[in-house]
Amino acid sequence: MRLLAGNSNEQFASAVADELGLRLTAADVRRFSDGEVFVEVRENVRGQDVFVLQSTSPPANDHIMELLVCIDALRRASAASVTAVIPYFGYARQDRKAAPRAPISAKLVANLITTAGASRVLTIDLHANQIQGFFDIPVDNLYAAPVIAADIRERFQNDSYVLVSPDVGGVARARYLAARVDSSLAIVDKRRDRENVSEVVNIIGEVRGRVCIIVDDIVDTAGTLCNAAQALTTAGASRVACYATHGVLSGPAVERINGSTLDMLLVTDSIPARAEVANSPKIQTLSVVPLVAEAIRRISDHRSVSNLFD
Repeated sequence: MRLLAGNSNEQFASAVADELGLRLTAADVRRFSDGEVFVEVRENVRGQDVFVLQSTSPPANDHIMELLVCIDALRRASAASVTAVIPYFGYARQDRKAAPRAPISAKLVANLITTAGASRVLTIDLHANQIQGFFDIPVDNLYAAPVIAADIRERFQNDSYVLVSPDVGGVARARYLAARVDSSLAIVDKRRDRENVSEVVNIIGEVRGRVCIIVDDIVDTAGTLCNAAQALTTAGASRVACYATHGVLSGPAVERINGSTLDMLLVTDSIPARAEVANSPKIQTLSVVPLVAEAIRRISDHRSVSNLFD
């Protein structure tokens, strides 16, 4: 088994390698002066099972291209198999034809990864489970729920709390986690008129006097999150916290969070934290490195991955 890292999250890749007791395969992943991606694998990988660790986080297009070239380089180096380990799968929110003449970009990216030569994809908390069907190769979609549930039980053990879905589409995710921590569920009913802009219409469920824990898979510009936090505070919540698997946190997200009624935001390390994110007093990070490392170990040993979540 070999591990190879792109440039999107080198610290995460190094931590996974340490967890597995391995070292990262030597490779040169760089740019030509015109921006073209160049990859050269500097070790023999013939007949090896190679795992390429690369989140497609911002800048998403650059990191996707890096991933594709890494996969192609490994296939041409006669690797036995190439597993694309993509902790954060970009373009996942473009999973359907939402308007006339609109693309289904998640399917396009799936085609690119498959055509490049990946044998399997390993990812965490896909925005929509049906994206697994966009691939013609096996996909292991890990869940951050065990990591989040353990932190909720430890951090809020002395509080009366309720888990909150930030929209109707996230109810299944929130219900699954609520069952793990033995909590009731509330829902934020929102209206979205255009991308990254939403308006809270109603709160469904009892939140007054309780700690409200919002559960989501992605926090991007944080507009929806901050609006939901304000609505929950207005409805009588004693405190509002949020757990999200992928902290994209683009544009004004950090500024919005720092100035909101949100008590804290906890995200995983699927995306590397920029300096302003790391320095925010309200944003903390949970590690999914042990989860990813164990999944890689099980795939390499041809053991069940789903047993991790039983």
